[in-house]
Amino acid sequence: MCDKNNNGNCFANILEKIILLQQIGQNNTLGCDKPFLGNTSLIANTRPLNIYSCCNNTLWSIPYNYNNQQGTSSFFRVENINDNCATFRILIREENSYTATNNFFIMNLNCIGSIKCLADTLIENI
Repeated sequence: MCDKNNNGNCFANILEKIILLQQIGQNNTLGCDKPFLGNTSLIANTRPLNIYSCCNNTLWSIPYNYNNQQGTSSFFRVENINDNCATFRILIREENSYTATNNFFIMNLNCIGSIKCLADTLIENI
């Protein structure tokens, strides 16, 4: 188990802020801790994330099934925090946009070594 550094609380705070911003759906710029979503010309409802393992800092890639097509993705949207666990939705990257799947997974936040926040975006099918 990767909980030796107990980073879960740090990630929980960041992810809770991202969830709140996604619910508000305001405008945004760059970085994980910016106070709003989107930029002056973009209304956004999602801050896509990459998640890296705490054990070896490899990029998490999770299998999905969407419209009878299977694949793997390393793009996620945080949906919920419960204690030291987070629920993530798997996103599919297609050209310059994302599609939300109905595939979710729950991760113990102590298993996360780092997260990378990607440019905020509007996802229509959420």
